[in-house]
Formats: sequence, C-alpha cells, structure tokens
Amino acid sequence: MPDTNLAFDPSRMKFGIGQPVPRQEDPKLLRGEGRYTDDLVLPGQAYAYVVRSPYAHGILRGVDVSAAREAPGVLAVITAADLEAYGEMVCAMPLGGLRTTRRPALATDKVRWVGDPVAVVVAETRAQAKDAGEFVMLDVEPLDAVTEASEAADAPALYDDILGNCVLDFSYGDRAALDSAFAGAAHVERLSIRNNRIVVASMEPRSAIGEYAEGRFTLHVGCQGVFGLRNQLADDVLKLPREQVRVLTGNVGGSFGMKANAYPEYLPLLHASKLLGRPVKWTDERSGAFLSDQHGRDHEVEAELAFDREGKMLAVRLTAFANMGAYLSTVAPLMGTGNFVKNVQSNYAIPQIGVFTRCMLTNTTPVSAYRGAGRPEGNYFMERLIEAAAPRLGLPANEIRRRNHITQFPYKAASGSTYDTGEFSVVLDKAMEAADVDGFPTRRAESEARGMKRGLGIGNFLECTAPPAKEQGGLRFEKDGTVTIITGTLDYGQGHWTPFAQVLHAKLGVPFESIRLMQGDSDLLVAGGGTGGSKSLMASGAAILEASDLVIEKGREAAAHVLEAAPVDIEFAEGQFRIAGTDRGIGVMELAAKLRETHSLPPEVPSSLDVTHVFDQAPMAYPNGCHVCEVEVDPDTGVAKVVRYTAVNDFGVVVNPLMVAGQAHGGIAQGLGQALLERVAYTEDGQPITGTFMDYGVPRADDLPAIETLSHGVPCETNPLGAKGCGEAGCAGSLPAVMNALCDALGVKHIDMPATPEAVWRALHAAG
Repeated sequence: MPDTNLAFDPSRMKFGIGQPVPRQEDPKLLRGEGRYTDDLVLPGQAYAYVVRSPYAHGILRGVDVSAAREAPGVLAVITAADLEAYGEMVCAMPLGGLRTTRRPALATDKVRWVGDPVAVVVAETRAQAKDAGEFVMLDVEPLDAVTEASEAADAPALYDDILGNCVLDFSYGDRAALDSAFAGAAHVERLSIRNNRIVVASMEPRSAIGEYAEGRFTLHVGCQGVFGLRNQLADDVLKLPREQVRVLTGNVGGSFGMKANAYPEYLPLLHASKLLGRPVKWTDERSGAFLSDQHGRDHEVEAELAFDREGKMLAVRLTAFANMGAYLSTVAPLMGTGNFVKNVQSNYAIPQIGVFTRCMLTNTTPVSAYRGAGRPEGNYFMERLIEAAAPRLGLPANEIRRRNHITQFPYKAASGSTYDTGEFSVVLDKAMEAADVDGFPTRRAESEARGMKRGLGIGNFLECTAPPAKEQGGLRFEKDGTVTIITGTLDYGQGHWTPFAQVLHAKLGVPFESIRLMQGDSDLLVAGGGTGGSKSLMASGAAILEASDLVIEKGREAAAHVLEAAPVDIEFAEGQFRIAGTDRGIGVMELAAKLRETHSLPPEVPSSLDVTHVFDQAPMAYPNGCHVCEVEVDPDTGVAKVVRYTAVNDFGVVVNPLMVAGQAHGGIAQGLGQALLERVAYTEDGQPITGTFMDYGVPRADDLPAIETLSHGVPCETNPLGAKGCGEAGCAGSLPAVMNALCDALGVKHIDMPATPEAVWRALHAAG
C-alpha cells in the first residue's frame, strides 16, 4: 500500500481502510426517508410541463400557445422567444476540428428529434400544466430524418453550417505505420461490431425546481456535481457571475453519466420563477425520460487486429461511426474518440493503435456518457478480436492473452497512457481457477444432455479512469461534536459517505459515527470535479488525506498551547496529540471543542481545526481484471441465460470491499443488459419504437446468477490511497465475457448485441 502517512494501522480498526463497513446511508433510504428532488415542495411552488416535438425533423414555422395560456390554472407558457436574452448549451470537449452545435433551451428554427422541447407550460398544478400542454400547436414543415450515423452524410443537414452532418473527423495514430504493420502481418482478424444504443433508465427520472430570489437563481436538481453544473449554468446558459447562481442536490436516484450536465429544461424553470416570483417545479415522466434523457453508446465499428507468426499483436485499428444524436452534449464526442484510444489497448503490449471515427449528427436523442463512456467498448472490441482470431492462429485465446500481456512497469502505451502497476497474467490465472474452467467440459456435457447449448467466455479488461480534477477536501468540526467532510464529488447512488468516513477515521482517528458528508451545495465549494470516470475515491480520498495533514499541523500548534509545550514536542497518533515521551495528551475531538469554547487565544494559535483544502490533479489509474461467464442457450427458443459468473479484479487498495463488490455487481448487471436485452430502436422516419419498459428490456433479478467477485489488488502508485477506481469496471468485463460465452455456445464467429432470443435463434439456424 502506498504511504498514506497514517499514524497507525487502519486494518486493525473496525471502520478502517479495508473493512467491509455497510453503507451508512442505507437505513434512511430503505425507510423512505431520502430527499430526492421530487420530494421537495417549496412554498408557493408552481408546476411545469414540457411540450416536445412529435416530429423527428422539420422546419419550425410557429408555436401557437394562445389556447394553452387560457387553460385553467395556467400561469405562463414559455417559448424560445422568451429566452433570447440567455445563452446556449455547447460541447465542452477541446477537440481539434470539432464543429460544435449551439443548443438553445427551446427549439427555434427547427425541431431535430422526437422529444425536442418546444415550450414549457407553468400552472398551479401538475395536471393543469399537462392538460394545457395539449393545446400547444406546432406548425412544422416535415423533413426527411436519419437515425443511423453511417447514413447521415447523405441525409438532409440538421444544421446549415455543418456539411454532411459530420461534427468531427477524428484521427489517432500513424497511418503509414499502421498500414505497414497490417501489410506485414501473418494474420489479420477483422470484425464488424455494433455497439448498441442504450436508454439509461435511472431509478429516478429527472426533476428540477427553479427558484429566483433577491437577484439570485437557485436550481434544485439531481446531478453528478454541483460545482461544475453551477459553473456551466452561470457561464454558458444564464450569462451571470457565478455567485448569482446556486445548485443544490439531495439524494440522486442514479445517473451513470446522464445527469452530469445542464439540460434544456432547467433554463425555462429558472426564467419562469423570475417571471412569476415563485418556485417552479418539473418532474419528468418515464415516457419523457426515454425521449429526452441523453442516451448511451451507439457506434458502428470496423475492428482489425494484426498478429505476427507467434501470435504477438502488431497493431489494432478501429474505423468507426459515432452517433451524436441531434445536438452535441457536453462530452458527446469523447466516447468514440479519445476513450476508444485509451481503452482498446487494454492490458496488452501493442506497438500501434489507430482510431478513426466520424462523429455524426442524426435525428435521435442526444448521446452522452453512459457507465464507462467508451471504456467498456474499447475492451469489448479487443476481446472479441482475440476470440475470433484464436482458431485461425491455432492458439487458445488465453495463450494469446498471456503472450501479449504487459509485464514490465511503468509501461508507456501507444495510447499515450503510462500504466504504473498490474499483474495481468496472475489475474487471468486466478479467474480461471476461481471459475473452475477445468470443470467446464463436464458442465457443458450436462447441459447438452438436457438439450441446451453451453458456452464459456472470458473478458480480460483494463480501464483508464478519468483524470481526477482538482477536488475539495474541506473538514469542519461542528458544535454538536460531529465532523463534516465537504467535497465536490457527488454520490448519486454509490454511497460515498461510508468510504470517505473510513479514510478520515483511519487518518485522524475521528469517531466513525461522528462523521458527516456535505456534497450537494455549490455555495460551500471552491473546487469540485464531480463524480464520473471512477475517480471519486482517488480525488476525494486524496483531498481528505491532505486536509487531515493540515488539521494535524494546526492541531500541533493548538495542542502545544493547551498542554503548555513546544509545538516541536507534540506527536500525533491514533487520534491523540501527545507530548513526546510523556502520557500527557489531548484527543483531536476534545481539542476542537476546547478551541471553539476559548475566546482569547494568542495570535499564533489557530482558533479552530477547520480547513478548506483543494487537492491537485493526479494521473489516471488503471483498474483491470478478468471476468469469466457461462451462458446456456435454449436452441428451440433462442433464449440465452447467464448461469455462472466469476470476476477477479485489481482495484488497487480497496477501502471498502463490501461496497466494491456492490459496484461490480451493478456494472455486470448493466453489461449483461446491453449484451442480451437492451437496444433503442427507431423507425426509418425517426419515430422511437422502444419508448417504454413494455418495449425496452432491462435486466431483472432473475436474469442474473450468483456473482462471485474476488480481489487481486496491486496498489496504484500515482495517488496517495493506492486506489484504482471500480465504478465502471463491471461493464468493461461483462460485455466481452457474456458475448464471448454466447459465441462459444452458438459456435459462431460473431453476433452483435443485444443477443435477443430472435437474434440468437436466427444465428443458430444460419449456422446450421
């Protein structure tokens, strides 16, 4: 474990680092005592309904709201004309050659997808607002629509200034060197792979309350980080100084990337509140969420992998179309470009990487980050290529993996990343043993005896986490004897309170039960990268450790005064400041209370132990692992079921193994859903046909087997906790593991996700 400068061994502590402490949030949430946005009812609150375009593409000639304004209970109807003084939402990715879209909150010249917001009705009640929305009349001249990125270049332009609907022609890699590597290869494996579009389907639909008072806007909203969202709203949308905007977030029922950034609905709520002098609330319905929540994935990829005669990898090349949807979300181009580059290499020594992606606009819901945000995809492409190449190379797939695993560290990858630690072949071998791969032939024979087909699949993976941004690590010793951690990351279901408290408890010896977490008020933050990219513990954990060092430094000065000793003679260990070589001391909590109660202190003695600290950025970390999956297929119906699942993961130092296992289980479930069940589908004219849970499948409890997770942690050397991040790894391992197992069961080279019963049945019959 890296040196965290802990004054004692945290492994001996009931609530220390490495202990499986249950989530402290859970009793409250399970009792229904959480506070989600829709639970809030502010004094005088009005209600909003968003009117959306039923057309996928068309020229917007007019929006007639006269009848809606006369409907019972209606207070206001907001259209684009009311919002002309405000700004627009833009893509924040610093990518050369990007032709960004500028997105107004409400449609002006065109509607560009089914769900594009065109007006917001505000009324005394939610029902009145929704009823009045039926009276809003749109004058639209329909245009042809396109839903596939590969067909967008020849479709009608969504924007007059973006020719061919291409916002970015991304290129990474030395084309000449790649061509040479492929030309000289002993074998080249090629696959056409579809990365299916996904609805996020978070537990809590989006909801927000706009409030204006005393010259200041406040937005109550579920998000992934209040500091960043406040800045985006102030800088880009409201065009106001940041101190005039506040974002407040309570409990958040899931996001997975989707709730990270500003949405068009937020501005009309804030404007209506200013106009009416009362708070305005909007809560989406599930059908609206299917249309308007940013979707995930959606790539069409030609993947190629070149080998020499010994099965060593020479080069990998991805040529792709990435579907952006109708507008560019804040990070829309990242997944199919930079994150493909960073993650397709996985844990293999590959001299050359090429990624060539055309990011295209279509008449579909905008796309943004979804759990893993390009990382699971990169690993999926690589693992499918290895499995497809194995029989042609005459080598077992695991032998190809071992021959190409990186073994020397630090390793400068062709992607530009520098891997600091890892034991990839050890992890692979542990997974094979834990999954009882040697016993698979017996299990396959047993399945065949029942008329079923059984397959085994491996998902070796490595992820590059998001680089931790500057992160606040404030510590505040409260009058009631508690200690508040103030952080800019934000828990939207992960359970940050518990592991953050474990870190502080291990470092300062503060009683675990006395620790509180403040994360949802932008007014209390001076920095904050938000939560995303599996970086929270690396960022907030490091910030807490460094803030604790400052507390100890202040505490030595204060304890020296209280104990009548020189600061140089004060030692700190196990939550106690002591005079070296004596038994005289004072606990950190007692010292904080004494400082608070003392009104006359010398100027050199701090008046409190409170600190406000910002942790600087640390490099990426590289969680990795190996997942082993077994599926059973009914050849009569095409139904595929995951019947056995084992995962061995290297997440570095694990602060809370119980919660890490939960994160892995959740990611595996989402990966299984994408592999076997989930796909957003449109008609040719852009109408969504998977608009409810009746049409769109998500995994249920009985779709999952018992999942065995084991740890083989190799501490990260680039952050003080030694953690590598775990939030998205479940998807990264499960996509290839499930699909490799399915291809093995069917005896086919490749089948695309989602492998629905119909798709599996067709593949079986096509294969004879």
